[in-house]
Amino acid sequence: MHLILFIVFAGLCLAGAINLLLQTHPINSALSLVVVMSSLAVLYLLLGAEFLAAAQIIVYAGAIMVLFTFVVMLLNAGREEHTMGSGVARILGFPAVAVILGVIATVILKAQGLGSAALSDPITSTEDLSRVLFRELLLPFEVTSVLILIAILGAVALARPGGDERRVGK
Repeated sequence: MHLILFIVFAGLCLAGAINLLLQTHPINSALSLVVVMSSLAVLYLLLGAEFLAAAQIIVYAGAIMVLFTFVVMLLNAGREEHTMGSGVARILGFPAVAVILGVIATVILKAQGLGSAALSDPITSTEDLSRVLFRELLLPFEVTSVLILIAILGAVALARPGGDERRVGK
């Protein structure tokens, strides 16, 4: 049952990622990214990492994607200009992708013991993880939240219409 769920949600994750790249409208791309983040949360659940799955849904699929969608809608981003891209990238890109996929396929086929997994350390509890996160890593945690707040304020300041007309002392 776990294998079937893994295959379904890994495929959904890959389909969402490919759809993210193929979409022309930014809102549709953001919604595809929500599908990817939600599928990753289910994959975390299958691995037995319930805390990471909940954090994935709350932080990434919830808060960050709402922020992305808000910024995209605030900036009123429409369709982008389509270009043909670089000729060199087109000529070298497809063979490079074929070589990389060939190397990955060779490594997977030659690897021994892919079906076995073992835990060497005991599973860390949510209490231990939260103790590390909110005691020893509190400063990076708070710095990240301040940086996200600064990014939001910067996006609002850049999207404000007539920014040059509202100068102080005018």
